[in-house]
Amino acid sequence: MLKNVRRMPAASIPMQLVLPLDAKPVENASKKPVDVAIAALVVALIGFGVVMVYSASAVQATLHYHDPQFFLKRQAAYAVIALVMFFILGMVDYHRLYKLTYPVLGTVGLLLVACVVGLGHSGGGATRWLSIGPVHVQPAEMAKLALVTWLAYSLAKKAERVKTFTVGFLPHLLVAGVFMFLCMKQPDFGSSVVLLLLTFTMLFVAGAKVGYILGASILGGAFGAISIMSKQYRYERYLAWMNMDQHRADLAYQPFQSVMAFGSGGTWGTGIGKGLQTLYLPEAHNDFIAAIVGEELGFVGVLSLCLVYLALTVRGVRAAFRAPDDYGAYLAFGISTMFGVQALVNLSVALAILPTKGLTLPFLSFGGSSLLVNAVAAGILLNISRQGAPRPVAESEVETPPAPEVGDTAIAEALAAEGPAA
Repeated sequence: MLKNVRRMPAASIPMQLVLPLDAKPVENASKKPVDVAIAALVVALIGFGVVMVYSASAVQATLHYHDPQFFLKRQAAYAVIALVMFFILGMVDYHRLYKLTYPVLGTVGLLLVACVVGLGHSGGGATRWLSIGPVHVQPAEMAKLALVTWLAYSLAKKAERVKTFTVGFLPHLLVAGVFMFLCMKQPDFGSSVVLLLLTFTMLFVAGAKVGYILGASILGGAFGAISIMSKQYRYERYLAWMNMDQHRADLAYQPFQSVMAFGSGGTWGTGIGKGLQTLYLPEAHNDFIAAIVGEELGFVGVLSLCLVYLALTVRGVRAAFRAPDDYGAYLAFGISTMFGVQALVNLSVALAILPTKGLTLPFLSFGGSSLLVNAVAAGILLNISRQGAPRPVAESEVETPPAPEVGDTAIAEALAAEGPAA
């Protein structure tokens, strides 16, 4: 699809997103100014995340560690490292990632396997972390960015062949399927869903046939339903979510308390540090930190947070439009989708619109793996945006005035010979 965009009139362009292509990296891109909007949004989210982690975790930190600033100190340290990585990667040419695609993909795959075979650290009924000294690494967070970089590499390389099933569709679905399977074995159902959505979205943007995507979506939905029904704890959690009033003291306790937090916040909230749901909501500084935002900053705070994520996603898509080549365009769009999908799913879970998934809220939830991976992704996005330029208008899109007829030409020449009217 993309190879023919500049030779097609605007009215005949397919429904898929149109991205720039066939361009080379911009010279002296490191000297170009950064996208101030992306930089400001990311820095604001990281800073706000540190504040909200402290507000949401002070009670639990006092009870378990006798230090109300236990989680604050760690999140602040992660935030400093994340900001450094964000700005450094913003200056490093993203084309350097091209040769690292398969090493990164293979390394992350091995880390996922290590979690599955029993080398991981268990917590909350799942084995999602690898302990490296005092540091716990969550490979599922890395898998999202690794898959996006590989999809961008592969889709840019295959170009028009992405429309074929055996070359352009099936290999991408198989690789994503392997990563999803390894996440499901941990188990991490939420990350598997995000990986599938990322794959389908990027394939759609690249011009894969909609029929293939719809067919795979139906199969994915059926597989998801089977996965829920085949595991008793998943099915019981699903039933509890469907009947929260009846299970608010057991399986639906966490989503019920989360909804209570949003409700008690009202329009303007109770104020930062003044929320009471931190006394009742387990792990409020992790997956359900949005509930604390809702209680302490109210509807206005949650709406503002949603607008910030929307703005970051929109600026990322803008960077995709302006990227100098297909690889950068797909990479920027995949990263933007990753931010948007994770924020949407996390907020939906916190509001009990979706069952509990175990997904973090980008840049806000406590945890080094999530914050650092998102900072790396944002740094790559920042570098793509600084190399971008407005997409040149195709010749076929330029409206040329119709040539004058013979009679019109004769009249114009006669009027010119008479001179200006008196």
